[in-house]
Amino acid sequence: MKLISWNVNGLRAVIKKGFYESVAAINPDILCLQEIKMQEGQQEIDLPEYEEYYNYAKRPGYSGTAIFTKVPPLSVHYGLGIDDHDQEGRVITLEFADYYLVNVYTPNSKQKLERLDYRMVWEDDFRAYLSTLDQEKPVILCGDLNVAHREIDLKNPKTNRKSAGFTDEEREKIGILLDAGFTDSYRHFYPDREDAYTWWSYFAKSRERNVGWRIDYFVVSDRFANQLKDAMIFPEIMGSDHCPVGIELL
Repeated sequence: MKLISWNVNGLRAVIKKGFYESVAAINPDILCLQEIKMQEGQQEIDLPEYEEYYNYAKRPGYSGTAIFTKVPPLSVHYGLGIDDHDQEGRVITLEFADYYLVNVYTPNSKQKLERLDYRMVWEDDFRAYLSTLDQEKPVILCGDLNVAHREIDLKNPKTNRKSAGFTDEEREKIGILLDAGFTDSYRHFYPDREDAYTWWSYFAKSRERNVGWRIDYFVVSDRFANQLKDAMIFPEIMGSDHCPVGIELL
């Protein structure tokens, strides 16, 4: 079983940049997308093997998530059930027999950190949501978490200490999540691998020079980690400023 997560930075845009070919090459059983930036009816997606689920942002051309799955879920839930958080289409949860799959596009704290306070509230409420699910069955969380956890997870940690995605506050929150009974799947297999990034700025040929950040994750309940076969990053897949990430299950 292969699960893939990809912030496509506009689903309609990435379709023009080899999206279908990339999906065919990876051939996931479940594909989770973030930042689809579209509304219902704006684009028909030609993936007939998959069931499709969308959570659109109220604001056009902004945020949004989608899941394409070959495995029918037992149930589907959109958002966190908290009105303040559920206007931007950031969460879809699918229930399967052995686990919950949560696809998330975490709010960005913005360039001048004007949304950091909101982000802190989101983090606590989202962690509580995951913990509630985890009491019922294991959780697989995937998506753009908009944070590089450790210095190894970005190229220039010293100059980014106060940048959105690498503030002490954001790093502390992902640490609290992992300490609450969750495993970063990529570091589970590759704890010391450097230069493994999932997002690159469009400026200064950052991707060509591999000056990037690892901000896209698969995080699983600790007790589910023994079901992981591997974790992957696909930097060769183009079309977005992010690349896909994935896990394989035993």
